[in-house]
Amino acid sequence: MHITNIYEAKTHLSKLIEEALKGEEVIISKAGKPLVRLIPFQSQTLSRKPGYWKGKGKIVKDFDKLPKSILDAFKGEKE
Repeated sequence: MHITNIYEAKTHLSKLIEEALKGEEVIISKAGKPLVRLIPFQSQTLSRKPGYWKGKGKIVKDFDKLPKSILDAFKGEKE
């Protein structure tokens, strides 16, 4: 484990990143109190399954037909 202060971390950031990438635990502290831990970034991929919603929903035959009353409401017209 490598504990360093903020000033040293700013000065030697590249070196600390290399240490973290090699698996070393790097802690950055302020006034002797640990603040953050430097760790390698790990990509988070979502496990999505294509076709999950297949057959779980349906579109009615008149889906594209807008009722006149709704169309008039959008235009600001009254029935």
